[in-house]
Amino acid sequence: MRPHPFIAIGALTLWLGAAACDRREEALSTPPTSAQSSQPQSELSDDVDATARALVGRLDLDKYKATIKGLTAFGDRRQGTDRNRAAVDWIDAQLKSAGCTNTERIKYAYNPPPPAAPAQRQSPPPNRVVASGEIRRGQGGSRYRGTTAPTGVNTDPQKQPDVRLRELNSQPTTPGAREEVYCTKVGATHPDEMYIVGAHMDGHGWGEAANDNGSGTALVMEIARVLSSADVQTDRSIRFALWNNEETGYQGAHAYVEQRAALQGKEEPAGSGRYPEPKWLGMIQHDMMLFDHGMPRPDGTLSPEQRPEADVNVEFQSTAKRADDAMKLAFLFRDANERFATDYPAAVGSHMTNTDSSQFMDLVPAISLRENERGMQIGAGWDPHWHQPTDRYSTFSNNDFRLGLNAAQTTLGAIARLAGATLKK
Repeated sequence: MRPHPFIAIGALTLWLGAAACDRREEALSTPPTSAQSSQPQSELSDDVDATARALVGRLDLDKYKATIKGLTAFGDRRQGTDRNRAAVDWIDAQLKSAGCTNTERIKYAYNPPPPAAPAQRQSPPPNRVVASGEIRRGQGGSRYRGTTAPTGVNTDPQKQPDVRLRELNSQPTTPGAREEVYCTKVGATHPDEMYIVGAHMDGHGWGEAANDNGSGTALVMEIARVLSSADVQTDRSIRFALWNNEETGYQGAHAYVEQRAALQGKEEPAGSGRYPEPKWLGMIQHDMMLFDHGMPRPDGTLSPEQRPEADVNVEFQSTAKRADDAMKLAFLFRDANERFATDYPAAVGSHMTNTDSSQFMDLVPAISLRENERGMQIGAGWDPHWHQPTDRYSTFSNNDFRLGLNAAQTTLGAIARLAGATLKK
């Protein structure tokens, strides 16, 4: 049985210990053993780092911002609406124009049950300040600390003061057929293996879904643009997937897993060298990339500026069946951040939750990148624009957009190394 490619990166275990920096560099340059032949021997070499750095240099803040801006033309892109369907078509066209021409669609149906009656609150809300020694649990196994702020999904159109945007978002969702788009960079040496780089493109809340999740969608599209360039070749395949129905419970990602998981690694037709669904090596999700202004103040307000110590949060889920490999993947991404990101560092956490990668985490090493820890921080109200009418392009500053760009640099650098990217001469 071919070993999993992450196992071949034995150096990753050193990164979790107290090994000295020179020992880590020595481990990174050690070729894999013969039993690990599925891993390219040059993967962690200086040449691969140089290629990754050159590719990361092709990312551009203005192009990233322009892609987010383009997505906001479709309002909040709520699933089951014409604006969502138009956004899927636009994403498809943008991927093709960037060179990722083999776009395909996942088609599925979403027929939710009638909404339940709102639950009546039986007790007063908890104190906004978590007391010393108090254990208040958040989602994904996380724990709240410090000051919290209320969260929720805005459903009141009148809270959107922009009449044009309110009208754009006015069509209600309806049950029925759904689609989502993906395209693939086919590997030259191992086309039967791939990494999935994903983000959800739907939103809600009567804003523009600029951060949640235009920022993640644009990140994936920009990486697809760079890696689809004619002079870029990769040993392994990379799939760029823009999920739908994340906001209603990950139905788009679930449909992908349900329809495609059993097809992994099968050559079709036999002898063709074509693999419609290469074997999954890892799944990397991107969800809310822009806003890290720190903890709410005691009065519930937040700093208007990106905090100087902002970081890219890389999360895995410690309870997943593939948690050990996912942890190694997360630390590989942190190392890529140290090598390639221009402004903001990365931090690793173990409570990945409430995003599409949860549909993959028991099948393949899966991680998510985002602006804050999803459970402990976003769940505690660290982003006041989450699912709100204020989630608009104009809300965010260049420093906010730059945090998203640094996440893109992190992912592109890591994927270039893992997939064995080279530049044709």
